[in-house]
Amino acid sequence: MTIRLASLDMAGTTIAEQGTVYAVLRRTVEESTGRQISDELLSRWGGTGKHAAIGGLLSELGEDVSRQDALFEVFKQTLAAEYAADPPTLIPGVRAAVGELRAAGVKVALQTGYSRDVAEPLLETVGWAVGDDIDALVTSDEVPASRPAPFLIFRTMEATGVTDVAQVLTAGDTANDLGAGVAAGARFVVGVTTGAYTAEQLGTHRHTHLLASAAQLPALLRSEGELPS
Repeated sequence: MTIRLASLDMAGTTIAEQGTVYAVLRRTVEESTGRQISDELLSRWGGTGKHAAIGGLLSELGEDVSRQDALFEVFKQTLAAEYAADPPTLIPGVRAAVGELRAAGVKVALQTGYSRDVAEPLLETVGWAVGDDIDALVTSDEVPASRPAPFLIFRTMEATGVTDVAQVLTAGDTANDLGAGVAAGARFVVGVTTGAYTAEQLGTHRHTHLLASAAQLPALLRSEGELPS
Protein backbone atom coordinates (compact mmCIF):
# COMPACT_ATOMS: atom_id res chain seq x y z
CA MET A 1 0.00 0.00 0.00
CA THR A 2 1.49 3.32 -1.10
CA ILE A 3 2.44 6.00 1.42
CA ARG A 4 0.22 9.02 0.84
CA LEU A 5 1.14 11.20 3.81
CA ALA A 6 4.39 12.17 5.50
CA SER A 7 3.45 13.63 8.90
CA LEU A 8 6.57 15.36 10.16
CA ASP A 9 7.64 17.08 13.37
CA MET A 10 8.99 20.63 13.10
CA ALA A 11 11.82 21.64 15.49
CA GLY A 12 14.70 19.19 15.33
CA THR A 13 13.19 17.20 12.45
CA THR A 14 12.57 19.64 9.60
CA ILE A 15 13.75 22.86 11.25
CA ALA A 16 17.14 23.44 12.88
CA GLU A 17 16.93 25.69 15.94
CA GLN A 18 19.97 24.52 17.92
CA GLY A 19 17.91 23.14 20.79
CA THR A 20 16.69 26.62 21.71
CA VAL A 21 13.17 25.46 22.57
CA TYR A 22 14.38 23.08 25.28
CA ALA A 23 16.89 25.58 26.66
CA VAL A 24 14.09 28.13 26.97
CA LEU A 25 11.69 25.57 28.45
CA ARG A 26 14.23 24.55 31.06
CA ARG A 27 15.19 28.14 31.90
CA THR A 28 11.57 29.25 32.21
CA VAL A 29 10.73 26.59 34.79
CA GLU A 30 14.05 26.71 36.62
CA GLU A 31 13.99 30.50 37.05
CA SER A 32 10.40 30.38 38.29
CA THR A 33 10.90 27.55 40.77
CA GLY A 34 14.54 27.88 41.77
CA ARG A 35 14.85 24.16 41.07
CA GLN A 36 17.20 22.43 38.63
CA ILE A 37 15.78 20.20 35.90
CA SER A 38 17.85 17.15 35.03
CA ASP A 39 18.46 16.14 31.42
CA GLU A 40 16.53 12.92 32.05
CA LEU A 41 13.49 14.79 33.35
CA LEU A 42 13.58 17.30 30.50
CA SER A 43 13.86 14.53 27.92
CA ARG A 44 10.68 12.87 29.18
CA TRP A 45 8.78 15.95 28.06
CA GLY A 46 10.58 16.36 24.72
CA GLY A 47 8.31 16.45 21.69
CA THR A 48 5.08 16.99 23.57
CA GLY A 49 3.04 20.19 23.76
CA LYS A 50 4.98 22.93 25.48
CA HIS A 51 2.04 23.99 27.65
CA ALA A 52 1.68 20.37 28.80
CA ALA A 53 5.45 20.11 29.27
CA ILE A 54 5.50 23.09 31.63
CA GLY A 55 2.66 21.59 33.66
CA GLY A 56 4.35 18.21 33.70
CA LEU A 57 7.67 19.63 34.84
CA LEU A 58 6.02 21.64 37.60
CA SER A 59 4.14 18.57 38.76
CA GLU A 60 7.21 16.33 38.77
CA LEU A 61 9.14 18.95 40.72
CA GLY A 62 6.33 19.15 43.28
CA GLU A 63 5.65 22.79 42.39
CA ASP A 64 2.42 24.76 42.03
CA VAL A 65 0.86 23.72 38.70
CA SER A 66 -1.49 26.71 38.81
CA ARG A 67 1.42 28.74 37.39
CA GLN A 68 1.36 26.71 34.19
CA ASP A 69 -0.52 29.28 32.07
CA ALA A 70 1.59 32.21 33.23
CA LEU A 71 4.84 30.35 32.64
CA PHE A 72 3.66 29.29 29.20
CA GLU A 73 3.25 32.97 28.27
CA VAL A 74 6.76 33.68 29.55
CA PHE A 75 8.06 30.72 27.57
CA LYS A 76 6.45 31.94 24.33
CA GLN A 77 7.76 35.48 24.72
CA THR A 78 11.28 34.30 25.53
CA LEU A 79 11.31 31.81 22.66
CA ALA A 80 10.16 34.49 20.19
CA ALA A 81 13.00 36.76 21.32
CA GLU A 82 15.55 33.94 21.00
CA TYR A 83 14.32 33.05 17.52
CA ALA A 84 14.48 36.71 16.48
CA ALA A 85 18.09 36.92 17.65
CA ASP A 86 19.12 33.61 16.05
CA PRO A 87 16.58 32.69 13.35
CA PRO A 88 15.97 28.97 12.78
CA THR A 89 16.58 27.48 9.34
CA LEU A 90 15.45 24.40 7.47
CA ILE A 91 17.66 21.37 8.08
CA PRO A 92 19.94 20.91 5.06
CA GLY A 93 18.31 18.88 2.30
CA VAL A 94 14.83 18.93 3.85
CA ARG A 95 13.37 21.50 1.45
CA ALA A 96 14.40 19.37 -1.54
CA ALA A 97 13.20 16.17 0.15
CA VAL A 98 9.77 17.62 0.87
CA GLY A 99 9.55 18.91 -2.69
CA GLU A 100 10.43 15.46 -4.00
CA LEU A 101 7.80 13.78 -1.84
CA ARG A 102 5.09 16.20 -2.93
CA ALA A 103 6.08 15.88 -6.59
CA ALA A 104 5.61 12.11 -6.23
CA GLY A 105 2.09 12.61 -4.86
CA VAL A 106 2.86 12.27 -1.14
CA LYS A 107 1.17 14.89 1.02
CA VAL A 108 3.49 16.52 3.56
CA ALA A 109 2.08 17.90 6.81
CA LEU A 110 3.93 19.40 9.74
CA GLN A 111 2.74 18.69 13.28
CA THR A 112 4.24 20.25 16.35
CA GLY A 113 4.21 20.59 20.10
CA TYR A 114 4.12 24.36 19.57
CA SER A 115 0.90 26.36 19.70
CA ARG A 116 -0.18 27.99 16.43
CA ASP A 117 0.91 31.46 17.50
CA VAL A 118 4.47 30.10 17.80
CA ALA A 119 4.43 27.69 14.85
CA GLU A 120 3.16 30.05 12.15
CA PRO A 121 5.89 32.70 12.64
CA LEU A 122 8.47 29.91 12.75
CA LEU A 123 7.20 28.57 9.45
CA GLU A 124 7.39 32.07 7.96
CA THR A 125 10.94 32.49 9.25
CA VAL A 126 12.17 29.43 7.35
CA GLY A 127 10.31 30.48 4.19
CA TRP A 128 7.61 27.82 4.05
CA ALA A 129 3.93 28.43 3.38
CA VAL A 130 1.00 26.05 3.74
CA GLY A 131 -0.34 25.26 0.30
CA ASP A 132 2.83 26.28 -1.51
CA ASP A 133 5.56 24.30 0.25
CA ILE A 134 3.67 21.95 2.58
CA ASP A 135 0.10 20.69 2.62
CA ALA A 136 -0.93 21.29 6.23
CA LEU A 137 0.19 22.50 9.65
CA VAL A 138 -1.29 21.13 12.88
CA THR A 139 -0.38 22.49 16.32
CA SER A 140 -0.69 21.16 19.85
CA ASP A 141 -3.39 23.64 20.85
CA GLU A 142 -5.69 22.14 18.21
CA VAL A 143 -5.85 18.60 19.59
CA PRO A 144 -7.13 17.04 22.86
CA ALA A 145 -3.63 15.93 23.88
CA SER A 146 -0.17 16.32 22.40
CA ARG A 147 2.39 13.57 21.92
CA PRO A 148 2.77 10.73 22.72
CA ALA A 149 -0.98 10.69 22.06
CA PRO A 150 -1.70 10.14 18.33
CA PHE A 151 -4.04 13.09 17.80
CA LEU A 152 -1.58 15.39 16.01
CA ILE A 153 -1.01 12.67 13.43
CA PHE A 154 -4.71 11.95 13.08
CA ARG A 155 -5.38 15.66 12.56
CA THR A 156 -2.78 15.79 9.75
CA MET A 157 -4.59 12.85 8.15
CA GLU A 158 -7.86 14.75 8.41
CA ALA A 159 -6.28 17.90 6.97
CA THR A 160 -4.87 16.05 3.96
CA GLY A 161 -7.74 13.65 3.29
CA VAL A 162 -5.80 10.48 4.14
CA THR A 163 -8.00 7.93 5.91
CA ASP A 164 -5.76 4.86 6.31
CA VAL A 165 -2.85 4.85 8.78
CA ALA A 166 -1.23 2.18 6.60
CA GLN A 167 -0.61 5.03 4.14
CA VAL A 168 1.12 7.25 6.70
CA LEU A 169 4.79 7.85 7.49
CA THR A 170 5.64 9.78 10.64
CA ALA A 171 9.05 11.22 11.50
CA GLY A 172 10.42 12.98 14.56
CA ASP A 173 13.49 13.47 16.71
CA THR A 174 12.17 12.52 20.17
CA ALA A 175 10.88 9.47 22.00
CA ASN A 176 7.44 11.08 22.21
CA ASP A 177 7.42 11.58 18.43
CA LEU A 178 8.02 7.86 18.01
CA GLY A 179 5.42 7.06 20.66
CA ALA A 180 2.81 9.09 18.81
CA GLY A 181 3.58 7.32 15.54
CA VAL A 182 3.27 3.93 17.21
CA ALA A 183 0.04 4.95 18.96
CA ALA A 184 -1.40 6.14 15.66
CA GLY A 185 -0.54 2.84 13.96
CA ALA A 186 1.46 4.52 11.19
CA ARG A 187 3.16 2.08 8.84
CA PHE A 188 6.48 3.96 8.94
CA VAL A 189 7.59 5.41 12.30
CA VAL A 190 10.92 7.10 11.62
CA GLY A 191 13.33 8.57 14.14
CA VAL A 192 15.86 11.17 13.02
CA THR A 193 19.02 12.24 14.83
CA THR A 194 19.07 15.92 13.87
CA GLY A 195 17.46 16.97 17.15
CA ALA A 196 17.23 15.98 20.78
CA TYR A 197 18.20 12.28 20.74
CA THR A 198 21.03 10.12 19.44
CA ALA A 199 20.41 6.98 17.39
CA GLU A 200 21.24 4.90 20.47
CA GLN A 201 18.65 6.75 22.56
CA LEU A 202 15.95 6.61 19.89
CA GLY A 203 16.74 2.97 19.28
CA THR A 204 15.44 2.02 22.72
CA HIS A 205 11.93 3.10 21.67
CA ARG A 206 9.63 1.40 19.18
CA HIS A 207 10.20 2.53 15.60
CA THR A 208 10.46 1.15 12.08
CA HIS A 209 13.49 3.11 10.87
CA LEU A 210 16.23 5.44 12.14
CA LEU A 211 17.75 8.03 9.81
CA ALA A 212 20.43 10.67 10.12
CA SER A 213 18.03 13.26 8.68
CA ALA A 214 14.55 13.75 7.29
CA ALA A 215 16.34 14.68 4.08
CA GLN A 216 16.75 10.90 3.60
CA LEU A 217 13.01 10.16 3.58
CA PRO A 218 12.65 10.00 -0.23
CA ALA A 219 15.57 7.53 -0.42
CA LEU A 220 13.98 5.44 2.32
CA LEU A 221 10.65 5.29 0.50
CA ARG A 222 12.38 4.45 -2.79
CA SER A 223 14.24 1.61 -1.09
CA GLU A 224 10.90 0.30 0.23
CA GLY A 225 9.27 0.49 -3.20
CA GLU A 226 7.03 3.40 -2.15
CA LEU A 227 8.44 5.92 -4.65
CA PRO A 228 9.66 5.50 -8.23
CA SER A 229 13.38 4.68 -8.42
